[in-house]
Amino acid sequence: MPTIPGRRRPAFNQEPALEDWRKRYPLFPRLLFVLDGTGPAGVQTRIDALQAAAADLALADFRQDVPILAASLVDLFHNGPSAPVWRPVQDPDRRVAWHKP
Repeated sequence: MPTIPGRRRPAFNQEPALEDWRKRYPLFPRLLFVLDGTGPAGVQTRIDALQAAAADLALADFRQDVPILAASLVDLFHNGPSAPVWRPVQDPDRRVAWHKP
């Protein structure tokens, strides 16, 4: 780009642009999966599939920053969404409350 005498080139910001949602939410919200339409074995199969998908190396940083939790709709109806019915995809044998993974 040619330089015009008396004019300066625009300065480019070296920092990456901040997405609009990050201005209000410094942390990415939890990712919650509600599983329905299957029994306990089907829920386990779906959680295993989520765990396998989350094991992708490209998602490693995302998994560290964002809790990924799954719960069956039946457990949510019986115990409520704030109960420790959520299973972390990284550790599906654990049960946690959605607000304290």
